[in-house]
Amino acid sequence: VGCDRSKNLVDICGEKHFQAFVCDALSVPIRSGSCDACISIAVIHHFSTAERRLATICELARLLRPGGTALIYVWAMEQEYKNQKSKYLKEKNGSKNKEKEMNTGTVQRQLSDQGPANSSQDSALSDQLLNDLKDERCCAKPAADFRLPVHTNRTSFHSQDLLVPWHLKSGTKKKEESVDTVMVPGGSKESQELSPVFHRYYHVFCEGELEAVCRSLHCVRVQKSYYDQGNWCVILEKL
Repeated sequence: VGCDRSKNLVDICGEKHFQAFVCDALSVPIRSGSCDACISIAVIHHFSTAERRLATICELARLLRPGGTALIYVWAMEQEYKNQKSKYLKEKNGSKNKEKEMNTGTVQRQLSDQGPANSSQDSALSDQLLNDLKDERCCAKPAADFRLPVHTNRTSFHSQDLLVPWHLKSGTKKKEESVDTVMVPGGSKESQELSPVFHRYYHVFCEGELEAVCRSLHCVRVQKSYYDQGNWCVILEKL
């Protein structure tokens, strides 16, 4: 059973005869303790506060039965790890169709918190944990004055909180792209300029950050934490 915030993507699943429904990761309408396993791929890095990211993991844990496991993938700040570039960086030069690069300016955006989500006692992030996360050793430059930098696709990250350009292919109004970055199709310069561009918020995780958030929950145990092609990954077990 799958779920996604995007109705268009869920409709595609329906066309392929998969079971899927629209919902928010902060409130999944599935009975507590009813899942043997859960997978969260490229979701949690779209939440703009530490409280929301923790609440999302709490919701994932709520769905698991005792002994059940969850796999979480988030985008890593470190796109070059142990002297190896991620596939994301390598594809910059290897792609047949060069994507249209955005200017590296900033976009004015107010990050106003709409309040914490409803949660159990485990979902309240302590001040100490917040401070620990802020003090993580990372080369990221903090976003100041509520201005988020716009990321240049297929390059290293220079900030943990940023906007990533999403290039919508011409003629794809009915179906959304299912990948984080979309290559602008080849063609005339004019046609590329007419392709709509959206900006998606990301919080890219530094080494140890996702694992630290997961370990703050008393209802789960971290089985494994690892790096995979530009992503930080954790496998949890429900206690």
